[in-house]
Amino acid sequence: MEEKGSTEKNANQVMMKVCGFIVDKRNLFFLIFGILIVFSAISRKWVGVENSMAYYLPGTTETRQGLDLMEEEFITYGTCNVMIANVSYEQAEDICERLESIGGVFSVDFDDSGEHYTNGSAYYNITFDYDENDDACITALDKVKELLADYDYYLTTGLGNTQAELIAQEMNTISVLVAVIVVSVLLLTTQAYAEIPVLLITFLSAAIIQMGTNFLLGTISFVSNSVTIVLQLALSVDYAVILLNRYKEEHAAYEAREAAIIALSKAIPEIAGSSLTTIGGLIAMTFMQYQMGPDLGVVLIKAIILSLLAVFLLMPGVIMLFSKLMDTTKHKNFIPDIPIVGKFAYASRYIVAPLFLIAIVAGYLISKNCPYVFGYSTVTPPIQNSVQKAEEMQETNFGGENMVALIVPAGNYDNEKALLRDLDACQEVDHTMGLSNIEAMDGYNLTDGLTPRQFSELIDLDYEVAELIYTAYAVNDEDYAKVVNGLSDYQVPLIDMFMFVYDEVEEGYVTLEADLQETLDDAYKQMNFAKSQLQGENYSRMLVYLTLPEESEETFAFLDRMHEIAGKYYDGTVLVCGESVSQYDLQKTFSRDNMVVNVVSILVVLVVLLFTFKSAGMPILLIAVIQGSIWINFSVPSLQHDNLFFLGYLIVSSIQMGANIDYAIVIASRYTDLRKTMGRRESIIDTMNLSFPTIITSGTMLAVAGILIGKLTSDVAIFGIGKCLGRGTLISIFITMFVLPQILLVGDTIIEKTAFVVNMPIRTKNASGLIRVDGLVHGKIDGTVTGSMNAIIRGNVSAYVEAGEVTELTEAEYKKLTEEITELSGSREVKKYV
Repeated sequence: MEEKGSTEKNANQVMMKVCGFIVDKRNLFFLIFGILIVFSAISRKWVGVENSMAYYLPGTTETRQGLDLMEEEFITYGTCNVMIANVSYEQAEDICERLESIGGVFSVDFDDSGEHYTNGSAYYNITFDYDENDDACITALDKVKELLADYDYYLTTGLGNTQAELIAQEMNTISVLVAVIVVSVLLLTTQAYAEIPVLLITFLSAAIIQMGTNFLLGTISFVSNSVTIVLQLALSVDYAVILLNRYKEEHAAYEAREAAIIALSKAIPEIAGSSLTTIGGLIAMTFMQYQMGPDLGVVLIKAIILSLLAVFLLMPGVIMLFSKLMDTTKHKNFIPDIPIVGKFAYASRYIVAPLFLIAIVAGYLISKNCPYVFGYSTVTPPIQNSVQKAEEMQETNFGGENMVALIVPAGNYDNEKALLRDLDACQEVDHTMGLSNIEAMDGYNLTDGLTPRQFSELIDLDYEVAELIYTAYAVNDEDYAKVVNGLSDYQVPLIDMFMFVYDEVEEGYVTLEADLQETLDDAYKQMNFAKSQLQGENYSRMLVYLTLPEESEETFAFLDRMHEIAGKYYDGTVLVCGESVSQYDLQKTFSRDNMVVNVVSILVVLVVLLFTFKSAGMPILLIAVIQGSIWINFSVPSLQHDNLFFLGYLIVSSIQMGANIDYAIVIASRYTDLRKTMGRRESIIDTMNLSFPTIITSGTMLAVAGILIGKLTSDVAIFGIGKCLGRGTLISIFITMFVLPQILLVGDTIIEKTAFVVNMPIRTKNASGLIRVDGLVHGKIDGTVTGSMNAIIRGNVSAYVEAGEVTELTEAEYKKLTEEITELSGSREVKKYV
């Protein structure tokens, strides 16, 4: 016992010294944070942002494998689609010619068919000369926009970061509105106006450093880049509020410096414990197979850690800076006591608790049927940005298209032609495009085999020259039998022969007349452009345009059927890529990620709560409350038949478990403490009065942040996260305020019975001679004594020490102690020895 008390005393002394250093050396920490803020303001520009959802699919998925293979094997040229409204056909033709004359534009698809001109609107498919990742595409795109500036045009393209820039603008607006809401809430919940700058300085410092340190992660997702700052505020504001409240409590008895030191020493373990549940929920996201979960999880965990450091290292100094101002700007407490909530909880405990059990079961069963979707096409965000408006205008007037790429082993044009023919025969396919069905010249397709005579007639070349070229091709191809047996029946694919002739001309082995050379150059340019997109060294790519929507069970079933059709012709790798395939892959990963996120978040939070409450019953009750809130939250879209983007569920369920459970912990901790000295009714009434300010402060900020994100963004993924987070937080607040108290009252006995740390007699102490007794003891002390005592005894002690210490003294220690008592004579302190 003596050793334990000494250890705790030493630990407290170390903590006080550390906290004293932080407070006294506050200028040093101001300098450090100032440097970090300046650096972060610069380094935030170094952060790479990935805008593709498919990028985060696991490497084992078909989409990811296909994208990687296409990047290696093929060139994907930059493209854009433009619709121009209110133009005549003659004007549209003129615009087409002007577009084709722009440097960097390879081709413009436009004709008088309904696919390109209808109802006074023209539709152009523009292809650029450069790879889509080449900055030259952006330059050419800017020229296109400049040419169309005077027209009513709607342009869509995958080039550049237009969508990301629009989302960033939306999030900036949301951040400003959230900041206004935060200040408004703090005005109501703080007790002095000067407390607000203390909290804002702390948070803004952490937020700026958070943004600036994201470059250490390399590239982050557009979701992480967009929502982290708002969520960081909502998730971590509690930490600063806890420290500030501790300071105010201590400042009632101590000067500012001492109050800050003591408050920090008490707040560090409390805040660290609170943050563990939030981090635990975020850790669950890092176990997701879909890598956007780990991406956001890591970014948010870093944000929480940086917020903790700002509260522990920067905020004490800021408190000292504003301490006098906080004393002089105190105002009336606007948050009232709510005894009626506690009284209602006690009166309704046997009614509400069973009803909530029924609600949990119902919520679970209903939420299982939540209509999750995995693409953007079936969810309508609350607002539309300029890109989405352009897409809608194009689709309304000219229809949409759902294109997938089919990748097969290269080298067999006959199989490719047969495969394309089979696919074109399917009612789910509008049309296909591959080297084997692209018409080149005079009815011949690019991969059709031509004899020397057919080739000579096609390009108006002397037959003898054609024979010589075919002979050279056969030798180059090491097909000597053709040379020996005659070339009249030797067939070479048209595209291959053109490529060979062009190379021979370039190397000077063949000379052509000017008009023939022009024909060759033009044909080579077109064929090479097609070949670089559709044929690689090892694989061929075919484009299949479906009549099906991007996301539906019928679409997913046909994707499987495409594999079956291709399997008739190829034994090797066959891959299908596209938006539909990406969504199919997301659907496959969802069930696994869903289970992992739920299990891991519950287990991590359970472990934290076990050590917090030292009871098996309390963590189970609290997790049941929050998990019930989650199920009820996601039963809402199920009842409304409202499609929910899957990422909203995975991310919000983790955040709701990790962050919202803090509200339940606040109430449960207060109730547990008060129950040591008070009855159930009084305990729950005081608990709700004391917990309400904390819950309403933190909960309002998180709920408002979610609601604003859900109302003011045009991105489906971010919209889903915000909508579910705002609704889920409101549900959690309601349940923790109006259901959890009843559950604690009903489960009071369970909590007590399942406690695994109780105040047992520490040990039996036998001593004789001079003995100092401090604490609650039961036993013989030259007689039998039961009670709480502080005394020095000369005699014998044999007692259970339930709390406190029994220490044998030497004569020297006794003499020193009696001298101290003499000095304290007359003061209140001496009474403890009397």
